[in-house]
Amino acid sequence: MTLLSIFFGFLGGYEWVLILLAVLLLFGGKKIPELMRGLGSGIKEFKDAAKEEKDKIDNE
Repeated sequence: MTLLSIFFGFLGGYEWVLILLAVLLLFGGKKIPELMRGLGSGIKEFKDAAKEEKDKIDNE
């Protein structure tokens, strides 16, 4: 087992709720959608770039 899976294995539903509440308090309700939107666009750009590189390699 990896250390990460052991760590997440100890967190139950109640602990996740507390973590989500802490994030909500730190960033505020208005900032969280902006953060998620930025994260989503970053993931999309990464996938697009990876696909372009794969297509470039396949064409060679």
